[in-house]
Amino acid sequence: MKIVTFNPFRTIGIPGIQYIKPELMFREQASIKNADVILFPEHWQVNSLVYGLKKPIFPSVESIHLGHDKVEMTRALWTVSPEHVPYTEILGNSKRNIDYILETFPFPFVAKESRNSMGRGVFLIHSEEEFIEYAENNSTLYVQEFLEMDRDLRVCVVGEEVIAAYWRSGENQFHNNVAKGGSISFHDIPEDALKLTIEVARELNINHAGFDLAVVDGRFYFLEFNTLFGNEALRARKINLEEKIFQYLLMQFRPLLPPNSIGTTVKVPS
Repeated sequence: MKIVTFNPFRTIGIPGIQYIKPELMFREQASIKNADVILFPEHWQVNSLVYGLKKPIFPSVESIHLGHDKVEMTRALWTVSPEHVPYTEILGNSKRNIDYILETFPFPFVAKESRNSMGRGVFLIHSEEEFIEYAENNSTLYVQEFLEMDRDLRVCVVGEEVIAAYWRSGENQFHNNVAKGGSISFHDIPEDALKLTIEVARELNINHAGFDLAVVDGRFYFLEFNTLFGNEALRARKINLEEKIFQYLLMQFRPLLPPNSIGTTVKVPS
C-alpha cells in the first residue's frame, strides 16, 4: 500500500508512508496520484484532493468538513440525532437576533465560536454585557443551553470502533478539556453512550474523531467532536493510535502488508 501523509506526527510507525509538506501539495502531484490513500490533509486541501485528484483520504471528507466548523457539525447532528443535541440557536449577527437570544436563554448560557478546538472559543455567558462582547467578535451567533455537569465523556472513534473512552473533569466545572488541565478517568464508562456514538459516527461517516458528550439526568448530549483529538489519554492506556489507523486502512484499501507489520521496516511493493 502506498500512503502519503500530510501530518507526520499522527502517522509515525505506519509502514510504507511518504510525508509531503501540505504547502508542497501541488508540486508533488505525481506522488499523490500514485498513492493508494492520503492521510490527514488540512481542511484547505480536501476539495483539491477529493474532487480534483479523485484520491481517497483519511480521515473521511465528512470528518474533516464537519469537524472544521461547529455550526455545520451541529446542523448535521440535528439531522441524525436531534434528541441528543442541547438546545441550540444558530443565527446571523443582528440586533434583532441578539435581542431574541437574550429573551430566550436564561443566564448562564454557552456561546461558541464556530471554528476552534481544545476548549478555546467556548464562553459561559453570565450577563448581557458578556454576550454583547461575544457578539462584537462573531458574525454568527452560536448559542447553547448550559448543561450543569461536573465532567464530560470523551469517546474516541477510529473507523467503526471505539478505541478509548474516558471521563474528563475540570477544576472550574466548565472547561473539562485535558488541554486545559482537566483530569481523566477510565472507570464506569456507560456502554449506551459508546453505542450511541458509533451509531452517529456511522450515520455521518465520521471515521476519526473524539466525540464529547454530556450526561445529564441519565441522558446523553453531543457537545461537539474533534477530528484531531489529543493523544494523552491514549498513551496513558498504551493504546497505539497509529496501529488502529493502519488496521482500518488495511480493511478499506489493498491489503499489501501483513496485519501485524506496523512498527517494522517493510518494503512496500511498487
